[in-house]
Amino acid sequence: MGVYGVIVTYTVVWWLTLFAVLPWGVRTQADEDDIIPGTEHGAPVKPGLKMKLLVTTLISALIWGTVYYAFAKGFLTLNDLPGYKPKDYYSDIMKERAAPLKETTGARF
Repeated sequence: MGVYGVIVTYTVVWWLTLFAVLPWGVRTQADEDDIIPGTEHGAPVKPGLKMKLLVTTLISALIWGTVYYAFAKGFLTLNDLPGYKPKDYYSDIMKERAAPLKETTGARF
């Protein structure tokens, strides 16, 4: 995996992890019975974003590192992913579709 692949996959894992971590431990103003006038009653009292960003970074690094290790050691390949088609798959399909044309027209492909 190249540098860009590493950056893109880690970024995707990080954002997915962030959205999973954001609701952890949220206490709303309504839960605390401390609603500030002019604000939404569901707004968090103390969102704790710095801690959530740290936890997100650690969890996503663990997830990404595990997946990268599995790819690097060959435990997991692109062919194991559902819906993945190897590069040759499409060229083989085109050859199959062109075969009847070649027989009837004598065209060279």
